[in-house]
Amino acid sequence: MSADERFRAAVEVVLAHEGGLSEHPNDPGGVTHWGISLTWLQRLGLAEGDIDGDGDVDADDVRALPRERAIELYRRYWWEPLRLSEVRDLGVATKILDLAVNMGSGTAVRLLQQALRVAGEDVAVDGILGSQTLGAVNRVNPALLLELYRVQAARYYHQLVDRRPELVVFERGWLRRALA
Repeated sequence: MSADERFRAAVEVVLAHEGGLSEHPNDPGGVTHWGISLTWLQRLGLAEGDIDGDGDVDADDVRALPRERAIELYRRYWWEPLRLSEVRDLGVATKILDLAVNMGSGTAVRLLQQALRVAGEDVAVDGILGSQTLGAVNRVNPALLLELYRVQAARYYHQLVDRRPELVVFERGWLRRALA
């Protein structure tokens, strides 16, 4: 499987979890399409975030976001910076991408590092997927790592809802995603 085919396979899982357009009033990211939220798109600024070309970045830009453009954004802002092409097991790389898109890269990597520590790897829990963490990811049995990572993600979502009860409406979906 080529590097592009690996990325495409991983991003299809993310897109399946994210679904299409969502305008839930409790979503802290605002309007979301293909997993790209208004809040995140606004951080990109006009050059990349003004999808409809009207001079601002607003909910209309999220609604107008084409699927292929969302895929490009996943590659540029998640897959490549996280060095996921260097993760040998596609299932592990996919899970990292999926959680990073949903909860943020730093949080997803910290949970990965916690899972690695449970697996016996001596890695820093710093939210950076650097050479030390990548080496550990590629040393640990992928099935074991995925199981430990799923547990860490589920625990994170439970704690998030405990801290922010208004997000309980998303908990069931988040847990399905964490345990997938």
